[in-house]
Amino acid sequence: MENKICLELDTQNKVEVFFHGATITSWVCDGKEKIFLSSKSVFDNKKAIRGGIPIVFPNFGPWEKGPQHGFARIKRWSLKDSMRKIDDKLRVVLFLKDDEETRALWNYNFELEYEIILGLKTLETNLIVKNTGTDEFDFTALLHTYFKVDDVGKVSINDLNGLNYIDKVKNGISETESREAITIDQEIDRIYKSTKDTISINSGDEILTMTKNNLPDIVIWNPWIEKSKKMSDFDDEEYKRMICVEAGRVYTKCILKQNEKITLAQKIQV
Repeated sequence: MENKICLELDTQNKVEVFFHGATITSWVCDGKEKIFLSSKSVFDNKKAIRGGIPIVFPNFGPWEKGPQHGFARIKRWSLKDSMRKIDDKLRVVLFLKDDEETRALWNYNFELEYEIILGLKTLETNLIVKNTGTDEFDFTALLHTYFKVDDVGKVSINDLNGLNYIDKVKNGISETESREAITIDQEIDRIYKSTKDTISINSGDEILTMTKNNLPDIVIWNPWIEKSKKMSDFDDEEYKRMICVEAGRVYTKCILKQNEKITLAQKIQV
C-alpha cells in the first residue's frame, strides 16, 4: 500500500503528500523547500505528522468528543482523481468519507475532498466539505501550514493591523493588533478574526502571499523555547526554523444542511 504521492513539474518544483491525514509534507519551489517538517516527526499512520500542512476537521483545538484538532489529520485518505496535468499545473484530489470510527466520535455523514494544485510558483489547497446526510452539522476547520524559514527572528507577517485577536498564550484574552508587521521574539499562539483574503509573509529573504476564500481567520503559532522542549516529535531548536500561519474557519462555526457543501480555499504564491 502506497504511503504518499509526489507531484513533480520538474526536479526544482514538486510536492509530496501523505495519504495519512492528506498531509502535504514538502513543497519545493525553484529548488527551495518552503514547508517545515520536524526531524522528529512520527510516521506511524496513527499520530498526526508534525509539520507540513495538516488538515484540521471537524474541530479546531481541544475536542471533548475526540482527538485535538479532529480526526481528518490522522485518518487515511483515498485517491479520488489521479494526478494529471492541466495547462502548466499538476492536480490531484484525495477524499475522506465518514466511517464507523468517525461516526462513533461525531455522528454525521460527510465527504471531504482535498484538491492540491501545483504550479511553478504556486501551491493551491482546496478543502471541499459536503454534508451527505440528512442532519445538519457544524464544524470548524483549518489548514495548519508550517512554513520553513532560515531564522524566525527575521520573519514578519503583514496585513493584520487593526484586527481583533485571541491570545491563547495569555489565557485567551482578546486584544487588537497595533503593529503593521508582526514579528516573532517569544511564544505566539493567536487567532486573528475577520482577516483580509490576502496576507503576506516575509520569511526574511522572500515574500510569500497567501490568498484564501471562506477562511476568514488566521492562526499564528510558534512554540518558542519551553514548549518546544515538551514536544516529543519536535526538536528543541526547531522553533527557530519555522512559523505557522494557518488559514482557518475557527472563530465561528460553519453550518451545513443536507447536501450543502463549501469550498475552503488557500493559495500560496512565491
